[in-house]
Amino acid sequence: MAVPTRSQISPGTKVNIVLKEDQRSGTLTQGVVERLLTKSPNHPHGIKVRLDDGQVGRVKEIL
Repeated sequence: MAVPTRSQISPGTKVNIVLKEDQRSGTLTQGVVERLLTKSPNHPHGIKVRLDDGQVGRVKEIL
């Protein structure tokens, strides 16, 4: 399964992200995108975003 590209994600999108501290376990956190932090159109580990609750992680899937 390929990670979503930047063009597929926008503020208000509901996503599953992996937080920095959960990278080894792969635990996903669900939330709504507040801001996109990665500038490039794609990233092999996922686009980095800030959720509306302040958590930062890389998008693994769009819900």
